[in-house]
This record gives sequence, structure tokens and C-alpha cells, in this order.
Amino acid sequence: MRAALWLLALFGIAAAVALFAGNNQGTVTVFWPPWRVDLSLNLVLLLLAGAFVLLHVALRALAALFSLPHQARQWRVQQKERSLHAALLDAMVQLMAGRFSRARKAALAALAQERTLEALDVALPQARQLRVLSHLLAAESAQSLQDRPARDAHLQQALNESAERGVLSPETREGVQLRAARWALEDRDPSAALARLEELPQGVQRRTLALRLHLKAARLDQRTLEALQTARLLAKHRAFSGAAARVILRGLATDVLSAAHDAAQLLRAWESLETSEREMPEVAIHAAQRMVALHGDLAMARNWLLPVWERMVIQPRSLSDELRVRLARALEAGLDSVDADWLARIESAQRNDPRDANLQYLAGMACMKRQLWGKAQQLLAQAGQGLQDAELHRRAWLALAELAEARNDAPQALAAWKRAALTEDH
Repeated sequence: MRAALWLLALFGIAAAVALFAGNNQGTVTVFWPPWRVDLSLNLVLLLLAGAFVLLHVALRALAALFSLPHQARQWRVQQKERSLHAALLDAMVQLMAGRFSRARKAALAALAQERTLEALDVALPQARQLRVLSHLLAAESAQSLQDRPARDAHLQQALNESAERGVLSPETREGVQLRAARWALEDRDPSAALARLEELPQGVQRRTLALRLHLKAARLDQRTLEALQTARLLAKHRAFSGAAARVILRGLATDVLSAAHDAAQLLRAWESLETSEREMPEVAIHAAQRMVALHGDLAMARNWLLPVWERMVIQPRSLSDELRVRLARALEAGLDSVDADWLARIESAQRNDPRDANLQYLAGMACMKRQLWGKAQQLLAQAGQGLQDAELHRRAWLALAELAEARNDAPQALAAWKRAALTEDH
């Protein structure tokens, strides 16, 4: 449609010019004594138009001629700028491909090109950022090549270039600092990594990448409680899958409890845990075992185990065999001071699941502590046939040997001692 309109307009202009020029009788007389020149108006108009076009072309030619040095300089600058960006891209590609020497060489070439442009008084809009990235790539390559002096030199130059606020975006310097923290972790220097992370603004410290680095550094520096708090933040940010977060939190919570050296410290460590962490069977059982080992309040330890016990009773298969064994060991350690409520719980659970060897063993040991010899012997004998854990199996036969000696039944005691010894040998 637009082409048709242009065609109609051209036809109209051509018709108007033809009408004007065909019937134009005007003349232009030029007096140049002693001559007189008469020219038609159409010719004069054509000459004026031709002179204008000629003058315009001459001026453009002169401008192009005088601009040749500037264009040549601009072309050289453009080529050097392209070489700069090409070297920077090549450094990134070589670094990703594991060609660290070539990556450092390309990064240094990019820095050399940038210095050449600066010597030519060329102000690139991203010159400072290009220098920071080039130094960072060179430092990364040096880190991979285990050239720590070169890495530290390039890192310091990158930090110096990114120190001036307002010139670069703050993310540039933050990226350099996070990279430095990661390098410190690779050098097994958690204190330096934590120092680098503490230099970051508060908002940056809560980013997922910074929290991951902080978690690794805190664990490496054995700051278990700090690592646990960081892992909680990462779990809230969904930085891990649900299963992975549970495993990490469980391991760190266990380490926090293991760091306690007396019952008071263990209690404070337990109180520092969140409710979801206390409800983890592995954590509660480990806490109870630590309380037993530290000769603390066994009643409190049993209270910690109560949610795990109730979970096992309601859902017998919710706990693995290993956890059931650990639970039985933790409760066995406090049977001397166990109250009537716990005895009733143990007996009720054993009656509800009479084939569970771990419950048989625990109920048998409880009966033995209460001097119910006949029932203890019956339960322990049944448990001795079904226990899979070697330690519990050995303890069951040792208890049966003691019961047989208490009855002055030497053959039974000898047989029980023999079974316990065989279990220990295996």
C-alpha cells in the first residue's frame, strides 16, 4: 500500500514538473558588459540544481578526506577493543575447559589490551569492570595451578579496582569476595574464609551462596553450633532437598551434643536445638546416650527418649533396626533408676509385639532389675535366639549366665557363658 502511494506521488510530481517546464516562457538575462546572455528559466533552474549537487558532493568528499585519520584511529581502537573482549571470552572458555595456563594467558592478554587502550586515551564505559573480571579470571587460573602468590596478587588488584563505590555495581566486589572465600576453603583455611564472609554486607551474607560457604567454613573450623544455625537458614531457603536438609541438620545437631563435656553443657546444647531437631530419633537417642556417658540425670534422658519410644510403639517399622538397638541400649543403661511408668511402657510394648527380640531383651533386663528371675530368664532366652546385634546378644547370654549362677545351675551357667564367649569371638 505504501509503495502504491509513493508511485502515485511520483506521478503527480512528474506531471507538475512537465506542466511547469513545458509552458514556461520565462527567461533570465545576465548582463556582463559588453556581453548579454539570455537563458531560459528552465536551464537556469537545472544549472542551479546541478551546482548545488556538485557543491554538496565536493563538501562530502572533503569531509571524508579530512576524517580519514580519525576513522583510521577509530578502526584501530575498535580492533583492539574487539581483541580485548575476545581475549576475555577465551579466558572464560579455557577456564571452563580446564586449560588453566591458557586461561591465565588469555586473561593477561585482555589486561594488556586494556592498558593499550588506556594509553591511547580511550575511555571504555566498562573499563574498570573488565579489569576486575580479567584479574579474577587470572586469579582463578592461578588457584587451579596452585600458584598462590600470583593468585593473591591478582585478587588484591581486583579488590583495589572494585573498591571505589559508585563506579562499579556492588555485585562486582561482592563476587570477588565470595570467590576469595571459596579459595580459602579450598586451601583448608576456614578462618580466612569466615573473615572474607564477614566483610560482606549483612544482606549478602544471607544469600544462598554465602550461606553455603559459611556452612562449609564453620564445619571445617569446628564451629558446630554456628554451622547448625547456618544450615537452618539454608533449609528455610530450600537450598537443599528435604532429605538432604534432614541429614545435614541431624548430623550437626549430633555434633553439637557430642561437644558437651558435662551434663550441664549437654542440657544447654539440647535446649539450643529446635523442636524438629529434638524429635529426630537419631538426635534424641544420641542425647540420651551422651547423658548416660556423662553420668547425668537419667530421668531427663528418658524424657528425651519418650517421643521416640511412642513413635516406635505406634509405628513399629518407623525406626530402622539400628535405631531400635540403640534405643534399647540407651534405656537399658538407666534401668536401675527406671520408674514404674517406664516399666509399664516396656512391658506393654513387649506384649503388643511379642516377637520383637529387642523388646524381649529390654523387658527381660527390666524384670532382672526388679528381681523377677523366672520371667527375666524366659524373656532373655527368647531374646538370645532372635537378637541380631552382637553386643545385645552377648549381654543377653551374660545375663542368663548370672541368673543360672544365682540358681546354682552350673551346667546352664556354663552353657550361657560359652554362648556369650562365642558371640564375643565373632
